[in-house]
Amino acid sequence: MTEAPEKPRISRHLTQTRLTTRATMALERLWPLVLPLLVTLSLFASLSWFGLFRMMPDWARFGVLAAFAAAAIGSLILLRRYRAPTAAEIDRRIEAANALVHTPLRAQTDKPTGRQDGFADALWREHQRRMAARLDGVGSDLPRTGVPQRDPWGFRAAAALLLVTAFAFSFGPRGGSVDDAFRAVAFAETIPPRIDAWVTPPAYTGRAPIFLSAANNAETPVFTVPENSDVTLRVTGGSGAEALFFADAAGTQREIKPSGTETGGEAAAPAPAAVPSVAGASAARQFTGKLTADGVLSLQSDGRELDNWAFAVTPDKPPVIRFSGEPRRAVNGAFELHYEVEDDYGAASAKADFALEEAPAPDARPLYNAPEMPLTVPRRGSPDVAQKATRDLTEHVWAGSRIKLALSAADDAGQEAKTETKTIVLPERPFTNPLAGAVVELRKIFSLDANQKQHVLDLIDAVTLRPEDTFDNPSHYLGLMAGRTSLKLAQTDEALREVADYFWNMALQIEDGDLSNAEKRLRQAQEALKQALRDGASDEEIDRLMKELRQAMNEFLREFAERAARDPNMAMQQPQPGQELSQRDLERMMDQIENLAKSGNRQQAEELLSQLQDMMNNLQAGRQQQQGESGQQSEMREQMNKLGEIMRRQQEMMNETFRMDQQQRGQERGEQFGEEQGEQGDQRGQQQGQGMTPEEFADAMRQLQQGQGQLQGDLESLMKGLEGMGIQPGQGFGEAGEAMGQAEGALGQSDGGRAVGEQGRALEALRRGAQDMMQQMQQAMEGDQGGGQEGGRQQNADRDPLGRPRATTGPDFGNSVKVPDEIDVQRARQILDAIRKRLGNALSPELERSYLERLLKLQ
Repeated sequence: MTEAPEKPRISRHLTQTRLTTRATMALERLWPLVLPLLVTLSLFASLSWFGLFRMMPDWARFGVLAAFAAAAIGSLILLRRYRAPTAAEIDRRIEAANALVHTPLRAQTDKPTGRQDGFADALWREHQRRMAARLDGVGSDLPRTGVPQRDPWGFRAAAALLLVTAFAFSFGPRGGSVDDAFRAVAFAETIPPRIDAWVTPPAYTGRAPIFLSAANNAETPVFTVPENSDVTLRVTGGSGAEALFFADAAGTQREIKPSGTETGGEAAAPAPAAVPSVAGASAARQFTGKLTADGVLSLQSDGRELDNWAFAVTPDKPPVIRFSGEPRRAVNGAFELHYEVEDDYGAASAKADFALEEAPAPDARPLYNAPEMPLTVPRRGSPDVAQKATRDLTEHVWAGSRIKLALSAADDAGQEAKTETKTIVLPERPFTNPLAGAVVELRKIFSLDANQKQHVLDLIDAVTLRPEDTFDNPSHYLGLMAGRTSLKLAQTDEALREVADYFWNMALQIEDGDLSNAEKRLRQAQEALKQALRDGASDEEIDRLMKELRQAMNEFLREFAERAARDPNMAMQQPQPGQELSQRDLERMMDQIENLAKSGNRQQAEELLSQLQDMMNNLQAGRQQQQGESGQQSEMREQMNKLGEIMRRQQEMMNETFRMDQQQRGQERGEQFGEEQGEQGDQRGQQQGQGMTPEEFADAMRQLQQGQGQLQGDLESLMKGLEGMGIQPGQGFGEAGEAMGQAEGALGQSDGGRAVGEQGRALEALRRGAQDMMQQMQQAMEGDQGGGQEGGRQQNADRDPLGRPRATTGPDFGNSVKVPDEIDVQRARQILDAIRKRLGNALSPELERSYLERLLKLQ
């Protein structure tokens, strides 16, 4: 009675288990047959979503489609192998999955064989009941497809991952679709290559780059370039098989590898990585190499030549340096060198090499190395190869010794040159005070050999044995004893060098007092400013150095004047009133140096600074002549002073005329702008014209006309005075008078532009006339004096204590230093402003920006 309800429950559960097992067996038999078809479809979708079909030519697209179709058909044929599971197979799978023994599931459907009776049937039913009791809780197992055994490397997972990645990529701007495989796409053939080639000469040559592939260079047979120029070639598009070859004059050909590959040979240097082009085009390929010899550069692709360029390489010659005069002592005691430096692109550096003629003893312990003296080199592009360098080496312990001197120069390519070796005596500072000279000699002994320290101590003891007879100033005795104590306690070379510096400063204090320190600061300020001008320092740095130079100059002149007041002999050597250089003249000269430096004329500023240094050197040396002047010489000096005044007034008048003309032109432009813009423009134009009304401008022009006429009259008076002295005025004075008349007429017509031109012509003619007048006066004076002295004093007789041309030979007409006038400076500033404005434009081409930067560096 209890078994009746159990049979339906077992029957329902067994039916569900059989259905689940049937599905499991069907899946594990079908999945290996369907998987190839799914992989084929996923690969097809991946190629489509990646947009590859859109990039293929038609023949390739059709071929890939045919391959996929064949794979799909083959995968469908595999489905014919599928067999549905039978009931017996399902029961055996359930029994195997549940580890049932004695086949209890089949026992439910089996029937006994043979003759049946009541006992046999009852026994069979009992057996079925017992077997049915084992079926309680049976279930199915998971599918076992066998795919991992067939695909041990897991390629099916790679196909699935590729499908997911391609699906995400399809939503991007370059993604494709499944339709691309069945849609004809116009495929572009290989993009014709774009060739950009240029040569960049080394920066130190100052040469501009050459764009080889420019249209205007297409007919150039041979390009002349400096040695070590960088040649760069970039190919955009093309087949990607382009190769670059360089064949030298001997016919030897070598390949220049593109960027990013291993290079071989000197002509293939590393270069920046190639920049990829847009999608669908070949990546840009860049070739870079150096041109060291004549040859032909050839770009080839698939055995045919695309383009070629022939080069004639100009060798970089080594520099040449030579003495242009004997090394000598300058008037202020500094060591002066005159030399010439030549190089095809300008030397980079030069220096003087010193060595003692007599080598020190093997056991000597010198405290100082050879002195260092860097030399200035000509600016690039300057035709003047003659240079002068001065350096105060009197403080060095080698001063007064015989040394071997040679000059060396190097260019930017690393090539060097040397001069012959000269044997000279290094200039030393003369000391008139015996005690100062003795202190310097003691310093020199232990500086050349620190082992002589005890000997120097003994000498100091000898000098200080009777201080009341040796020392006039007790402070000198105390200073020397302090130096002896420091020398005795010094053990290291550094401490001994400090003692040597102390001895030198003590000697200067004994000899000159405070003037030596002021002189040293002045020289340091001059050298710092000269170096800043050469290095292209900023305007702020120039301002700071000019302030230091002015302070050092004022301090030096103050100390010099105080010393002259204390020293009667020095006061007797002061120049005549006509030969003096006032503080105002020095200030104006330094103002000119500062203005030239800020306007970009660094070379002129450096030359003017050198002239200032020479003047101060002459002042420090006390050079002057106390020669009496005859009456005729005084008259000549008076006439030359008049000429100098006329030239100064003409220069000022030209500057004033130019300024007024520019102001009037600006006012007229403002009025025209106001007329075009209406009422608002009228008000703006009136505001711009408030500087000077037309009546005021005409009145100012009349005043300039009167001044120009008076200047012309003064020139005529000067010419008559020269004729009275027996000097024939040159043709330049006649041209100057004519130009002054033309300028006067132009001023009367308020034509400022023409007046400025005539005034400039008059000024130039005055300079030519002044040269002729000076030659005639010099010949006349030589005839009266019967010739000058020989040697250096003959050259110095026509100079004042500061090195200026003396009044007997006329004013300085600008022959020594070409200083631009105010108009030239204004024009230079306008050009610099235009260059900086163009350089600040971010849209300017890179080649143009590089060229403008080199222009600014030429300052």
